[in-house]
Amino acid sequence: MKLSNFFLSTTKEAPAEAEIVSHQLMMRAGMIKKLGAGIYTWMPLGVRVLRKVENIVREEMNAAGAVELLMPVIQPAELWQESGRWDKMGPEMMRIKDRHDRDFIVQPTSEEVITDIARQELRSWRQLPKNFYHIQTKFRDERRPRFGVMRSREFIMKDAYSFDVDKDGLMKSYQIMYDAYARIFTRLGLEFRAVNADTGNIGGFASHEFQVLAESGEDVIAYAPDSDFAANLEMAEGVAPVAPRAAASKALELVHTPGQKTCEDVGTFLKLPLERQLKAMMYMSDSGFVLCMLRADHMVNEIKLGKVPALANYRPATAEEIEAHLGVEPGYCGPVPRHGNAHPDKVIVVADRTAAAMADFVCGANESGYHVTGGNWGRDCPEPDVVADIRSVVDGDASPDGKGVLKLRRGIEVGHVFALGQAYSAKLGAKFLDKDQKEQVMEMGCYGIGITRVVAAAIEQNHDEKGIIWPQAMAPFAVVIAALGYDRSAEVKAEADSLYASLSASGVDVALDDRGERPGVMFAELELIGIPHRITIGDRGLKEGMVEYQARRDTAATKVPLAEIAAFVARALA
Repeated sequence: MKLSNFFLSTTKEAPAEAEIVSHQLMMRAGMIKKLGAGIYTWMPLGVRVLRKVENIVREEMNAAGAVELLMPVIQPAELWQESGRWDKMGPEMMRIKDRHDRDFIVQPTSEEVITDIARQELRSWRQLPKNFYHIQTKFRDERRPRFGVMRSREFIMKDAYSFDVDKDGLMKSYQIMYDAYARIFTRLGLEFRAVNADTGNIGGFASHEFQVLAESGEDVIAYAPDSDFAANLEMAEGVAPVAPRAAASKALELVHTPGQKTCEDVGTFLKLPLERQLKAMMYMSDSGFVLCMLRADHMVNEIKLGKVPALANYRPATAEEIEAHLGVEPGYCGPVPRHGNAHPDKVIVVADRTAAAMADFVCGANESGYHVTGGNWGRDCPEPDVVADIRSVVDGDASPDGKGVLKLRRGIEVGHVFALGQAYSAKLGAKFLDKDQKEQVMEMGCYGIGITRVVAAAIEQNHDEKGIIWPQAMAPFAVVIAALGYDRSAEVKAEADSLYASLSASGVDVALDDRGERPGVMFAELELIGIPHRITIGDRGLKEGMVEYQARRDTAATKVPLAEIAAFVARALA
């Protein structure tokens, strides 16, 4: 591609609304243009990157035995009503009506449509397993679309759906997709981790997220450097301390702490570390009033809370509810009864595993303006009603697999695989006849990759102060020939054209910058758009029979004889 025939639209400054690097650089590089909130036009440079990603995804999906189709963006409400998600899905799902006043949705995903296809087309065990996929536009009406295409309302996703005769078959299909995803993100040149994840709104009984590691990521993942363990923060288990709880060594003491309502304030006031304190979190649930206790330096994990039976359908307790059950204002609550203010018969105490192992702790005294020191479970307050993992893990926690300790890193979710089981097939009646001619419900899996998000995530992971640094597999062009004075020097033009023709003939995805720009302007623009390999041809070098080669990450150019540059570039690409 000659850049004089292409369309580049770069700018020196990103719009003020662009908060993260990928949004800034995609706008500056002219990859995307904003049309509306969370809605972008993909410009020619961006489309080239999208197609590179799509091609790799398509190749690996086909190699894994998946079959491509294309499902509609607009879907009838009846299917979603049949699955129950018409009412379950919130305002993120765009609902529309046609001219006949019939309800439709703009698809956020396609479980219902593909299950409808399966129940019509897959009637015998002989037709299973089967895996269908498509690469299609999705729409989710985000309340606050932000970060460019990272959290846009309209986006492109590859979603695949497997159908099997039983759970063993489903898990084989799941593993095939897991392995295909690992190959996809490896081929794309991304540093990533596959992490154990919560199934969330999609449902099912198993899932893994594929996270591109980047400091700007919204997700936090926990992994063990000494093993293969990795999980998102919602699923990483906070294991119980190995050592048994120490025996009480201090007497319980009531301490006046006027106005000290936070653990940090109490710690400063009493000159004690947070690790010595318990903090209280109060909730109302189907079971009643629940007092959750954690070590003060730990954070409650709301996903884990929801999995504790005593906290089913929980919500934060109001100040009035806390007063009614503990007889004290928030900031001074704890498990130790004081002057009859705490009502054990009305309070369910749930303690995190680490909190339950603490001795001689500091906590609220259930009396305004007071805390207690030297508190101990069993002696000063009843043992917790429930001990459960309800906190987020932290750096240095023991790895749940027993191999070393955990480290936390930020990541960007770019792919997710789910073992759905019969979550949709049972509701929509996707059944088949088994070998004994008995009707059975299909087992389903679903597997998604955010194509547009992958592009942004790659930039978040690969950039510098000059611009984007594309992994070679995703770059809009693998090589660019920067022809200095192309419009003024016959020799430069001849050699640049010759090299361009030679590389193109050998299958290299090469661009020729023949626009005649000044060197500083040309180099700045090519570095901004992140082409991995640059060959510079100019009159001065040609007099010596030399050209210059510079990889995007190199700090300086390397002189290469003109006669050897094609072979040199071939080695660099390999």
